[in-house]
Amino acid sequence: MTRLIAEPPDAQAQTQGRFAYTADLWVPGMQWCVLVRSPHPHARITGIDTSAALAVPGVTTVVTAADLPAEAFHGPVVVDRPVLASDVVRFTGEAVAAVCAETRMAALRGAEAVEVEYEPLDARLDPEHAFASAPLHPDGNLFRHVALRHGRPVQRRPDGSPVEEVVVEGLYDIAAQDQLNPATDAVLALPCADGGIELHTASPWPHADRDQVAQCLGFASGTLRVVPAGVGGSSGTREEAGMLAVAAWLAARTGRAVKIVADRADALTGGGHRHAARLKYTHRADSNGRLLAVEAEILLDGGAYATTSPEVVGRLAGCATGPYMVLHAAVDVWAVRTNNPPAGTMRGPGATQVCFAYEAQMDKLAAALGMDPVELRLRNALSTGTMLTTGQVLDGPAPAGELLRAVAEHPAPESEPAPGLRRGTGFAVGLVPLLGIEGADESSTATVRLDHGVVTVTCAAVEAGQGFTALVRRIVADVLGIADAIVLPAGTAMPSAGPAGVGRHTMLTAGAVDQACRDIRARLLAPIAARYGMTAALLDVRGGRLVSYDGLVDLPAEVMTEGQEIAATAGAARARHTEPLDDAGQGDAYPAVAFAACRVVADVDPETGAVQVVDVTGAYDAGKVLDPVLALARVEGSVAMGIGMALVEDLDAARLHGPIAWTQPTALDVPPVRVAAWHEEPQPGIPMGAKGLADAAVVPVPAAVAAAVRDATGLDLPSLPLRPRDVAARR
Repeated sequence: MTRLIAEPPDAQAQTQGRFAYTADLWVPGMQWCVLVRSPHPHARITGIDTSAALAVPGVTTVVTAADLPAEAFHGPVVVDRPVLASDVVRFTGEAVAAVCAETRMAALRGAEAVEVEYEPLDARLDPEHAFASAPLHPDGNLFRHVALRHGRPVQRRPDGSPVEEVVVEGLYDIAAQDQLNPATDAVLALPCADGGIELHTASPWPHADRDQVAQCLGFASGTLRVVPAGVGGSSGTREEAGMLAVAAWLAARTGRAVKIVADRADALTGGGHRHAARLKYTHRADSNGRLLAVEAEILLDGGAYATTSPEVVGRLAGCATGPYMVLHAAVDVWAVRTNNPPAGTMRGPGATQVCFAYEAQMDKLAAALGMDPVELRLRNALSTGTMLTTGQVLDGPAPAGELLRAVAEHPAPESEPAPGLRRGTGFAVGLVPLLGIEGADESSTATVRLDHGVVTVTCAAVEAGQGFTALVRRIVADVLGIADAIVLPAGTAMPSAGPAGVGRHTMLTAGAVDQACRDIRARLLAPIAARYGMTAALLDVRGGRLVSYDGLVDLPAEVMTEGQEIAATAGAARARHTEPLDDAGQGDAYPAVAFAACRVVADVDPETGAVQVVDVTGAYDAGKVLDPVLALARVEGSVAMGIGMALVEDLDAARLHGPIAWTQPTALDVPPVRVAAWHEEPQPGIPMGAKGLADAAVVPVPAAVAAAVRDATGLDLPSLPLRPRDVAARR
C-alpha cells in the first residue's frame, strides 16, 4: 500500500481543545436533567419524596422507578440492572431518581431537594466476601465461572523415571483501572416529528444502545435512533444504557429535548472500568524449564451488575496460562457480584490482568531454575499449530517467540541512570483474543459510492479516536487513487458493524470498505484494460497512477474515475464461526488471537520509591500494517495505558479521596515507544489480513514494568499499581 502519512480528521481539534464532545451539544429550548445518586454502597430504599424538588423554580419533572415500565432493566449480556433503583441500591452512585429542569442549576438544586430515605445494609466490597455471602441480587452473586481443565498431570518421563518438579507459587492483586475518557458521559435526547426519539451520545456501538433502551422502555426499536456524537475516545465500555433510557423517557414524556451530562465523580463511580482481580498461581516445570502444569484461581470483581463480566471471563480463560505450551492446566475463573460500581470491558479485557500474574510466575520460575528469563519463555512459547489450554489449535500466526527475540535483541538504551537510582529491565509476552468470542456472529457491511470523482463511504463503524476514518481514506486512496473521501457519520440508520474494540473495525469493517472499493475498481478497469488489449488483473493503482504490469500503461488514476457514477456494497466481511467454551473450558472459542512482547527499562529511586520508565521496546503481531503512523499511535496509547495501570491508577483509592485524587500518566511519564518488529503475517479468513493492535499492545506493559522494578529492587511486588511505599527500600 502507498505509505502516506494519515491523521485522524479530528486530531487537531482534540489536541487544541476545539473538539465538540456530546456535552457541548445544545438546541433551543432543551431541558437539563440531573440524576440523583445513592451515597450508600448497599441500602434499602424506604421512601422517596419528590415534592420539595418539584417546588424548586425551573424544575419541570421528577422521575423515579415508579414512573418507568416494570421491565426498565438493561444490560449488554445479562439484563439485571435497573434504569432507576426502586427497592435496593447496590453501589455508591447508583441512580434512584432523575430531575428535569429548564437550567442545569435548577436541575442540580432539584436533585439536592429530592429526599430519599435509606436503610443501610451490609456492603460486600471484597469479592472474596461476596463470593460466600448472602445474595446481593435476585440473580445471585456469581456472574460466571469457568473451570478450565486441560491435559493430565505429568508425573513420569518417557523412560518411566519420575519427573523432578520445580514449583513456584504467587498471590497477586490488581486494582481497578478506569478508562478516564477525555469527556465524561453525556446524552442529548431529541423528540422527532415522526414521534420517535433521537439520542446523540458518545456511543461506540449505537445499535446495541438503541436495542437496550428500546427493550427496557417498551419502545419499538424503529422509534429510536442513536447518533454517535463527539466520541473523542473510547477504550471499551462507554455510557451505560440507563442514562440514555432516562433521557429518552423524559424527551418522550415532555416532548422537549433533554440533556444529561455526568461530572467526573459520576464517571468514576458509574462503571465500565477494568476488573479488579485477585489471582493465585502455581507453576510447575521440569529441570529443563518445560512447563508441566499451571494451576490458578482467578477472582474478578464484577461490581453490582453483570455488564460484560461473563464475556471478560470467557476471554480471560484462553489467556490464563499465557503464550506458553502447558501440558496440564487447572484454572478456575470467577466473576463475582459485589457492591462496587459495575466493571466492564477495557482494552485488553482480562488478558492484561492475568499477564501480570503469569509473567511474574515465569520470572520466579527462571530464578528457581537458574535460567535466563528470556530463554525460559522461548523454550515454552506458543507457535502456529500448537494448542491453547482451551484445546483450540492456533492455525493462524502465533509468533510469541519471534516477538520476544526481537525485543530482547534490540539495542538497549545507551543512557545511564542518574546517581542514586537503580536501573532494572523486565520482559513480558502476552496474548489476547480478538473479535467476538464463543459463537458471536461478527460481520460488517460497507457501501462505497463514486460520484464524478467524489467517494462517499457509509458504514456503522464509529470513529472512537482509533483513526478508523483515516484508515478508510487510506484504503480509498490506495485502491481507487482518490486522495480523499467523505466518511458519513455512523448511526443506527445503517446495518450494525459491532462495537469499536478488540480489533473489530480494523479486521472486519476496513475489510468491507476495501472489498467494496475493489469491486468498483474492477468494474472501472475492465473497459480501460480492453482498450489496451489486456485483462483488468494486469492493471493496478499505485501512488495515484494507473499502471500496467509492464509499465506500458502509466496514466493518472483520474482517467479511471472521472465522470463515473457507481456504487458497491460489501457485506461478506465476517469472522469465522466459533463455539462457546464447554464445562471444562474447552472449545474453539476465538476467531483470532494476537500476541505482543515488551521490554521495559525503568529507573527506581530506592529512597522515595519513585519509578521512571526510561524505555519501552515492543514487537507486535500486526497481521498486516495498514498504516504505519496509525499503528504506532495505537501502540503508544496502549503503552501509556499500561504504564498508568502499573504505576499510578487505582480506582478504589480515587473513590475514597474524590476525583481530584485520580492520577494518570502524562506525555512526560511515557518515553517514546521503540518498535523492534512488526510481525506481518496475514491472519487467515480476515479480508485484509490485519489484526487490531491496541488490545494486544497493552497486555504485556504492566507486567514488564513490574518486572523491571523487581529487577531494580529485588522486591516481590505482587500488587498493581506499584505504590512508592511498596517500592521504597524498607527500613
